Amino acid sequence: MAETDAAAASANQSPSRLVVAISSRALFDLDESHRVYEEQGIDAYCQYQIDREDQPLEIGMAFALVKKLLQLNDQLHGRATVEIVLLSRNSADTGLRVFNSIGHYQLQIKRAAFTGGQNPFPYAKALGAHLFLSANAQDVRHALDSGLAAATIFIGNRKAVQQDEANSQLRIAFDGDAVLFSDEAERVFQTGGLQAFEDSERAAAHRPLPCGPFKQFLTVLHEIQRAFPAEQSPIRTALITARGAPAHERVIRTLRSWDVRIDEALFLGGIDKANFLQAFRADIFFDDRHQHCASAAEHVAAAHVPHGVANE
Repeated sequence: MAETDAAAASANQSPSRLVVAISSRALFDLDESHRVYEEQGIDAYCQYQIDREDQPLEIGMAFALVKKLLQLNDQLHGRATVEIVLLSRNSADTGLRVFNSIGHYQLQIKRAAFTGGQNPFPYAKALGAHLFLSANAQDVRHALDSGLAAATIFIGNRKAVQQDEANSQLRIAFDGDAVLFSDEAERVFQTGGLQAFEDSERAAAHRPLPCGPFKQFLTVLHEIQRAFPAEQSPIRTALITARGAPAHERVIRTLRSWDVRIDEALFLGGIDKANFLQAFRADIFFDDRHQHCASAAEHVAAAHVPHGVANE
């Protein structure tokens, strides 16, 4: 019995672990390579990559995010660990350029799966990922359907998402409905309009919203944050939502019922989110609306979550 209690105590004290799976097209700029594939076919694409395997790829939309995630390990000092795993539709042969580029940029990425054209998302779950980021919307939808938090990296202004070397804190922003929460309230809005939505949310203010696809990812971030005083945390989170009063109360009570910390909450009442994301200095923003991602991607890295009624 004593041994069982000791083992349980040891397990409770084990550091949190965050695993993010990312596709090669999200990490690096493979637009030119993809054009070769689409215009000339698979054989030309393979030869194109082999001929250039010693030429480092340009950085992609999620590169700065990945670099910052990996740098967290220097600040966590064993209190938690962050791992990035690479998932690629390349074969190992054509994917050598990707791994060489990882080495060139000195990214501590050790695990990878090269699937030779097949959907790689099943390996994200096998590798224990909490999040899957890809440039392939179909792969992302499959991952979401399997219960994994997943989003499609939106190709926007690459210059705007270069890492701010002066700020090592990782800043992640989330939309609410259909991302952190279910799309229950959004369905009311879609069918009944704004007044019906507000009336429904006011009546349900004390009933927590059901979980959305990113609730578990937020929970893991919160577990890492708990190892630090709030003012010294290497991670800062924000909820940036189109909701406004009176629909704010249910959100606040839902987060309280989850015992999860959100550092900042912006209830914008329908105002465009892009300027607020820029002010927050988000390293990435997750939203279920394509148009919100398009606007945000001019200023920060944005990722579309194709979940809920807005994406049916």
